[in-house]
Amino acid sequence: MSTETLTEAPGVASRADICVAAVADCFRGDGEIIGSPMGTIPTIGARLARATFEPDLMLSNGESYFFEGDARLGAKPDEFAVVGWIPYRQVLDVLTSGRRHVMMGPVQIDPHGNANISAIGDWAKPKRQVLGSRGGPGNTINHTTSYWIPKHSARVLTPKVDMVSCVGYDRAASVGSAGRFHEVRRVVTNLCVIDFETEAKVMRLRSLHPGVTVAEVVEATGFELVIPADVPTTRVPTDEELRIIRDVIDPRGMRLREVPA
Repeated sequence: MSTETLTEAPGVASRADICVAAVADCFRGDGEIIGSPMGTIPTIGARLARATFEPDLMLSNGESYFFEGDARLGAKPDEFAVVGWIPYRQVLDVLTSGRRHVMMGPVQIDPHGNANISAIGDWAKPKRQVLGSRGGPGNTINHTTSYWIPKHSARVLTPKVDMVSCVGYDRAASVGSAGRFHEVRRVVTNLCVIDFETEAKVMRLRSLHPGVTVAEVVEATGFELVIPADVPTTRVPTDEELRIIRDVIDPRGMRLREVPA
């Protein structure tokens, strides 16, 4: 899909812009920790958070260097203002201390936050192979995790995942102190924001993106969400945030490939 065919009204936040701001808010209050966004809108959102309300958030260029400033999405290596080096072995040391927040994109996620990034179907003979668990188990048990889902559907938000690649609240509760840094904070989708702020630590509808109804979210979810009596609307980015998103971080409109305007 070409971004030339996708346009946004000047000064009016698109659904993609709202998703970016919702992702940025996932990092609110994190302070000086490593932010590890994976994917287009997560990367834009984390950079927006650092450019506005979380200036101490440490972001890498996707490889092994920390950078400062408001880097454009897709910037070349020599465009980053490098301020630090963090080789892979050091990432492993940091993540076990809880001082990291990763945002990943699951192919399946259940009501407790157990996520699958490995394979679809029976493990002995899966129908589809995807990324693979990689660092998922260690990430989710050792520090904060959030998730980004560009297309909210019952195939993704499912009662049971085919493989647990990333640990949810029910499994984390069974490991005692080993799970002391575990936190699945938010799930941001193209329809809404979900959290786990319930007594049973299961998914709760936190907010609806403008124009989306509760019925739409319920229909697109494969299990029963906790739905408050009054569901607020996801906030719209401020004029300054909109300027940073469109003119500084993502002037090519890459976010529109994930969530068309």
